[in-house]
Amino acid sequence: MQQHFSLAECDVVGFDLDHTLCRYHLPQSARLIYDSFAQYLVTEKGYDEDLLTLAPDSLDFCCKGLVFDIEEGNFLKLAEDGTVLRASHGTKSMTFEEILEIYGRKEWKHFNTVSGMVSRTAKYYLYDNYFDLPGALLCARVVDSLDQHDGQKKYDFWKDMVAAIQHNYKISAFKGYLLSPEDLPFPVTFLTVLETVASVVI
Repeated sequence: MQQHFSLAECDVVGFDLDHTLCRYHLPQSARLIYDSFAQYLVTEKGYDEDLLTLAPDSLDFCCKGLVFDIEEGNFLKLAEDGTVLRASHGTKSMTFEEILEIYGRKEWKHFNTVSGMVSRTAKYYLYDNYFDLPGALLCARVVDSLDQHDGQKKYDFWKDMVAAIQHNYKISAFKGYLLSPEDLPFPVTFLTVLETVASVVI
């Protein structure tokens, strides 16, 4: 591999979702992504419109490395040895006693899989990148809503969330969002580069 790298020597430039060539403004991008996910669930899947309203500090719920226990509606933050450091059911923090009752003191049963190459199954989802991380908050709020209205014990909305994630990979997911430069999820200088690259590729 070359020791020195220059964009000027590249014929084509591709942009990854995880900070490959730019540093995103995370608060703005998180809100934009959350809004797109929520809009999809409400308009396309009939979920509660309350999901569209978001308190300013709500996104503090999101942190990389959260594991969503899909069937139980729980979010786990794991220690390096796989034990559960803290957890919440939806957005509601679980007590130490509740964590012990459900997960025990030992390594979480799927820890070896989630710490390896496979991070997503039908039973759990690891939030390990910023592109879908706002979905953790949305899932937690869906769990809260279902608990409040339906009193569910097991949750089966994950297929709708997967559809929302897939929807966000389409450029059309963000049409109609008018943002001022300070609200963009990346610097304006990066937008200029994007426009230049897009004109070359097209």
